[in-house]
Amino acid sequence: MTETLRVVLADDDSLIRTAIDAILRPVDGIDLIAQAADGRAAVDLAVRHRPDVALLDIQMPVMDGLAALREIRRLAPAVRVVVLTTFGQDEYVAQALTDGAAGFLLKESAAEELAYAIRAAAAGNAYLSPRITRQVLDRLPAPPVRPDRDLALVEGLSGREREVLVLLAQGLSNAEIGQQLYVSEGTVKTHVYRLFTKLNCDNRVQAAMLAQRAGLLGS
Repeated sequence: MTETLRVVLADDDSLIRTAIDAILRPVDGIDLIAQAADGRAAVDLAVRHRPDVALLDIQMPVMDGLAALREIRRLAPAVRVVVLTTFGQDEYVAQALTDGAAGFLLKESAAEELAYAIRAAAAGNAYLSPRITRQVLDRLPAPPVRPDRDLALVEGLSGREREVLVLLAQGLSNAEIGQQLYVSEGTVKTHVYRLFTKLNCDNRVQAAMLAQRAGLLGS
């Protein structure tokens, strides 16, 4: 029997909390055990309950999401943190990843993506919303031209894996990649998993950055 993942949620917007609760309640294997309306309360819940995953909003009173993330990582390092944000707040992504976030997810993400991000984080993987991946890549300075290490890693990919990598780096979701390549979303997920393994990447942003450095995205 699969172990149930225990989740705490912190967001100062009660409507968001209600919506996420409604999304997660029918999902098998995920239990939203506690909620908070500010960052300090989120830290307290994480320390008290030691959940598998904490979902944290970025902008909260008393203590913002980034500060709460750092405190949770310090006081309860086994708790994996997925940061919730709205579209256009991608300036926080780099800092959140540096501070130890296991995922970065748009609040308007579909139920399936939210559940997937929670499971990925709990399993020790990192998950970033595809739309955030593209935004972050656009903000980065121009990378060094075709480093040997990155080229060697890319050359170890199959032709289909390279196609998936390019589309991933362009910000497409797994479903959109599947539509482009005429394969199922499950097949794309398998390719993405293999990509991360072969490229030594933890998330979509890292894979996209490598693709850019290797010259796969053009000028």
